[in-house]
Amino acid sequence: MRYIWRNRLLLAGVILVGLIVGMTVFAPWIAPHSPTEALEGKLLLPPSWEHPMGTDNIEQDVLSRVIYGGRVPLLVAFVSALLSLSVGVMLGWVSGYFGGYLDRVLSLCMDAIYSFPSLILAIAIVAMLGPGILNMIFAIFLVYIPTYYRVVRGQVLQIREEEFVAAAHSLGASHLRILIRHIAPNTITSVLAIIPFNIADAILTEAGLSYLGLGLSPTLDPNDLAAADWGIDINKGQKFLQGGHWWLITFPGLMIMLVSLGFGLIGEGLNDLLNPRRRQRM
Repeated sequence: MRYIWRNRLLLAGVILVGLIVGMTVFAPWIAPHSPTEALEGKLLLPPSWEHPMGTDNIEQDVLSRVIYGGRVPLLVAFVSALLSLSVGVMLGWVSGYFGGYLDRVLSLCMDAIYSFPSLILAIAIVAMLGPGILNMIFAIFLVYIPTYYRVVRGQVLQIREEEFVAAAHSLGASHLRILIRHIAPNTITSVLAIIPFNIADAILTEAGLSYLGLGLSPTLDPNDLAAADWGIDINKGQKFLQGGHWWLITFPGLMIMLVSLGFGLIGEGLNDLLNPRRRQRM
């Protein structure tokens, strides 16, 4: 019964993430207004039937900005997670399989990166490189490489001692063939459950960078990615919080929380699904 409940958590995460991603993708058809459209005479209106999430300090509809605001966080999170996955897994395979000096150097570098809080390190990287979507992607990608590297390397260190690997060696299989045919397939399941958590962390990191002004520069072009961003809107809305305009930061913050929760649920569900030991305890 508990295993079924875990599957329900996975299903809930998929539905939640699917709704938010779908909302973002189809924003031009769903949003009631352009994210940059100024609605004359509607300055800082509280939530109402006409504007369910209110309006902001430049008379823009908050609901429309929330719908459009997921484009940058989701794009940055997905691309950076894919890059981190690719590089981290490959380095983990090579380091764990060959060992020696290469393994020591790579492990030292990864431990050095891993020792820093992810957001602080991302802030430092973007501060050096300058604001921009590519720099955010690079910073987040670099920060999360060790997450995959450490997991995959640990798996490879165990797998390379197995009898089927020794048998492949004795039959004259090349290192590349052993990595592709025997090592890689046995490390995939341990990585899959990490990806949703990585995406959730990347979304939070992007929001933090945008909040601090290290993301994209706001623009009035509705077709530009920077037209709306949850982190930027929270930064803008906090200035009006003392005036009682709570909705300016509440709804963008709620979206960040919900999408992170959704990916977290997916990660937990995948972890239970792919881990036989956890399944047996349920």
